[in-house]
Amino acid sequence: MSHSHSSRVGFAEPPSAAVKRLRQLLGDDVVSTRELDRAAAAVDASHYLRVPDAVLRARSSDDVRVAMMVAVECGWPLTLRAGGTSLSGQAQAAGLAVDVRRHFRGIEVLDEGARVRVQPGATIREVNTVLGRMGQKLGPDPASEIACTVGGMIANNSSGMTCGTVANAYRTVESMTIVLPSGTIVDTAASDADDQLARSEPALVKLLSSLRDVLRSERFRGDIQRRFAIKNTMGYGINSFLDHDRPVKILEHLMVGSEGTLGFVAEAVFRTVPVPARTATGLLVFDSLNDATEALPVLADSGAAVVELIDAASIRAMGEAARDVLPARFRVSRHASLLVEYHAGTDTGIEEAIGKGTAAFEGLTGVSAQPELTQDSARRARMWVVRKGLYTKVARNRPAGTAALLEDVAVPMLRLGGVCSGLHELFDRYGYEDAVIFGHAKDGNIHFLVTEDFDGEAALKRYENFTEDMVELVLSAQGTLKAEHGTGRIMAPFVRRQYGDSLYAAMWQIKNACDPAGILNPGAVLTEDPRLHLKDIKPTPPVRQLFDDCVECGYCEPVCPSQHLTTTPRQRIVIQRAIAAAEQAGEPAVAERLRSQQTYDVIQTCAVDGMCETACPVQINTGDLVRTLRREERSRAVDGAWKVAADHWAEVVNIASLGMTVANKLPAPLVRAPLKAVRAAIGDDMIPMLSAELPGGGPRRRVARHDQPDAIFMPACVGTMFGSGHACGDGVAGAVRKLAVAAGLTLSTPDGIETLCCGTPWKSKGLPAGYDVMRDRLVAWVIEHTRAGELPLVCDNASCTEGVIVALRTAGAQPVRVLDATEWVVENVVPRLPTLQRTARAVVHPTCSSTHLDINRHLTLLAGLVADEVVVPNGWRCCGFAGDRGLLHEELTASATRDQAAAVERLDADLHLSCNRTCELALTRATGRIYTHVLEELAARVALE
Repeated sequence: MSHSHSSRVGFAEPPSAAVKRLRQLLGDDVVSTRELDRAAAAVDASHYLRVPDAVLRARSSDDVRVAMMVAVECGWPLTLRAGGTSLSGQAQAAGLAVDVRRHFRGIEVLDEGARVRVQPGATIREVNTVLGRMGQKLGPDPASEIACTVGGMIANNSSGMTCGTVANAYRTVESMTIVLPSGTIVDTAASDADDQLARSEPALVKLLSSLRDVLRSERFRGDIQRRFAIKNTMGYGINSFLDHDRPVKILEHLMVGSEGTLGFVAEAVFRTVPVPARTATGLLVFDSLNDATEALPVLADSGAAVVELIDAASIRAMGEAARDVLPARFRVSRHASLLVEYHAGTDTGIEEAIGKGTAAFEGLTGVSAQPELTQDSARRARMWVVRKGLYTKVARNRPAGTAALLEDVAVPMLRLGGVCSGLHELFDRYGYEDAVIFGHAKDGNIHFLVTEDFDGEAALKRYENFTEDMVELVLSAQGTLKAEHGTGRIMAPFVRRQYGDSLYAAMWQIKNACDPAGILNPGAVLTEDPRLHLKDIKPTPPVRQLFDDCVECGYCEPVCPSQHLTTTPRQRIVIQRAIAAAEQAGEPAVAERLRSQQTYDVIQTCAVDGMCETACPVQINTGDLVRTLRREERSRAVDGAWKVAADHWAEVVNIASLGMTVANKLPAPLVRAPLKAVRAAIGDDMIPMLSAELPGGGPRRRVARHDQPDAIFMPACVGTMFGSGHACGDGVAGAVRKLAVAAGLTLSTPDGIETLCCGTPWKSKGLPAGYDVMRDRLVAWVIEHTRAGELPLVCDNASCTEGVIVALRTAGAQPVRVLDATEWVVENVVPRLPTLQRTARAVVHPTCSSTHLDINRHLTLLAGLVADEVVVPNGWRCCGFAGDRGLLHEELTASATRDQAAAVERLDADLHLSCNRTCELALTRATGRIYTHVLEELAARVALE
C-alpha cells in the first residue's frame, strides 16, 4: 500500500472472538478497543503508521503469556510495545498491541551496582539514575536514553556513542526471563534452565543445537565473525551460535536484537560499567571529510573513548551553536569535524589520556585550527551541542509536511570515508539538499538524516530509488544496513541481500522454531515482501501550528505526569492528527468519538506543566495544545464566571481560605460525601475534592510598604488558600520576610497585593477573559511598584514566579527582573547567614516550574544549609497537582507521584522540602510525610540562631 492509500484513520473492526477471549481471561479493563487507545499506539518514532485492532496493558508476564496464547489460537498478530522510540518501524501492530511499559518498571540493584535486574518498561535514564549513585551505569548509551526502555534496548541490541561492540546489550546481558508464544517461561539464570527448556520446547532445542553445529563450520564461521566485528543489528544475532554453547544461552542472546519477534523478555540482569570520573573533550576541524576519516585509526589507537563525526552540512545546520566552538571568523566550506573524548577514573589518568590525545593530534593532516582538549564542563557542553543538538535543529527546520528520516549504517572503519563520500553523491543525485551525516566514527557507524514528504508516487519513487542505491553502496563496502536502530520494517526486505540465502534461511528457521504460528510482530526483522518498506507510510500533513513540528519520537513521555494514567504528550498530538485525518477522510463519526474520548484522557488529565518541552527535540510544549483545547471547549458562561472571579479575587481567595479552615476542622467523610454528590451532578472537572491531609487556610496577604526597599515582594495567593503549619509560623511569605530582616534587607509589599494572582489558573484552564483581566492588573502593579524594572520583584512560590514572568512576556511589558524567593535568598541572604544547625538527611522535590526557571540548584543549595545530605529521590517528576488539578482529579497526582513516593519511603529522611505550596500538598498526600517550603525550614533555623 503506497502513501496515497495510507491513512491515520484505518480503525478496522477488531476480531470479536479474540477480544472476547482476552477479556474473559484478563478482564474488561485490561483490553481496549477504543479508537483513542488504538490511535495512541499506532506510531513510533519512525515514518510508519499502523492502527492496531486492540490495546492490551499487560500487568504481568502472565498477562503477556495469556495474550500470546490467545493470539496463537486466533491467528491474531501481536506486537510488544514499550517506549516506542523505534526509528525503523518495530513498534507498530497490525493486530494486538501489548503495552509492556506501564506496569513493568522494576529496577533492582545487585552487588552494589556491579549488576542490575530490570524490567522492560524502565528507561535507560531511570536505571542509570539509580546506578549513578554507585558510580555505575548500563553499557549501552543511546542518544534516546531519556525515553528508550530496557525492553527496547534489548529488542534492538542498543549501543551508542561509547560502548561499541564491547559493552552493548548483547555483551552485557547476564540472564533473562523469557516468555515464548507457546506459553513457556524460562529463566536463563536457573541452574536447570537447559533441562526446563528441553522438556518444554524439544523442537526448539533441537534446532538451536543443530544450527550451532552448522554455523560453527568452516563454511560459515569466518563470514559470521566478519559481519559482527562491526556494530550490526540487521537480522538476528546469529553470532550467538559462535559465542555460546548451551541452547538456553544461545536463545537468550538471540532475543537481543530480535525486536519482539521471538518472545517477550519479562526481565533481564545486566553487568554494568563504571561511570568515568574524569572526561576531556575536544573538537577537531579538518579541511575535508576525507581528512577527518583518515584520522580515525590514529585517534582510536590513542585511546579515545568517543570519536563523533560531524560533516560540513551538519556544522552549517547548527549555525550559532557551531560558531560558538569554532575558531573566530571561521567559514565552513567542505570541512568536517571530529568530536573526541577521553575518559579516565582519576586525575592522573585523565592527564595521561590528554597527553596521548595531544600527541595524536599533532600527527594529523588537514587540521584547520589548533585543536584543544578541555575538562571545563561548560566548554564541553557547548561542543556537545554541535553533535547532540543536530537532530533537533534539522527536525525543527524541515519543511512543513515532511518526515525526518534518521538512518544508520556501519562499515569497517577504513572504508568509512568512501561511504560518506558516496552518500553525499546520493544526496545530490536525489535532491536531498538538507541531508546531514554524523555518528560514531570510531566504530565505523554513521547516521544520516534526510527529510521526505512522501507526497504522491514521485516522492515515494525517489525514496525507493535512493534506498536501493544506498543499500548497494553500504553492502559493497562490506557493511551493515543497520548498526544501532534495528532492522524493523524499513530494512527487513534487505536482510537476504546482506546475508545471502543460507544465513537468511537459518534466520527463518530460528523465527519458525520460536514462533511457529508467526504471530509475533510480523514484518519486523524478516519478510518475504520486497516492498514492505514502502507500505504504511505515515502521512504528515499540517494540522495545527502548535505541534506540526512534532516528529513523534516519544522523548516527552517519561517526564509526563499522566503517562501511567491516560495519555502522554506524544499521544495527545497523535490523537489530534487522527481526528484531523478522520475529518479529511469523510469519517465524522470517528472524529466525534475521538473528541468524546479525549475529554478525560487528553484534556482533563493533562497537568499543562510544560515538562514535555524540556525533553522535546523540537521544544514543543503540549500544555499549549491542551490549553487551546480547553479554551475551545469552554462555554462563555464558564469563561464569564471566572472573569467575575478575577474582578473580585481578594474575596475569592479569602472565602477559599475560610472554606479550607472549616473543612479542616470537620471529619473527612462529612466533607467528601457532599462534594462527591455535587461532582456527580455538575462534573468532576469543575468541583474540587478535598482530602483529610489538606491544611486549613493560611494568613491573608498583607501590605508592608517601605520607601527604599531592596526588592518588591509579591506573596502568592496559594499561601492564603492553603496554610503551612510549619514551626516558623506564618507560611513562606513570613519566612521570606524573616530571612530578609536577618540579612538586614528590606522588602516592600505595596497596596493592591490582595487583588493579585500570577494568572496561571485562568491560563491553564483556557479562560482568556479572566486571564486578560488578571494579567493586565498584575502587569500594571509590577511596572508601577518596581519603578519599571528599577527594583527586582520577588515571588515566594515557584509556579507563581513563572506565571508572573509569562504574564509580563505575553503583555509585552518592560523588562523586570522577576526572581523566585529561593533565588533571591541564595543571592542576597545566604552570604550573610551564620552556619546553621543541620539534620541528617533532606529529601527535596524540585517542581516543574523550578525546572523551567532553572533554579533547582538554588533549591538544593538551600536544602544543604539545613541538612547534611540532600537527595532528589528516584522517580521524581512533576507531581501533577497543577494548581487545582490534583483536587479535581486525585488519580492524576496519585499516578504521577507513585514512583517517587516509593523512593521517599525507602530514604526515611528527616526533612521533606520543596519550593511551591501546591506541590508540597501533593507530596504530603502521596508520601504521608509533611512537605514544607525550604525557606520556611531555613527561617526556622535562622530564628534558632
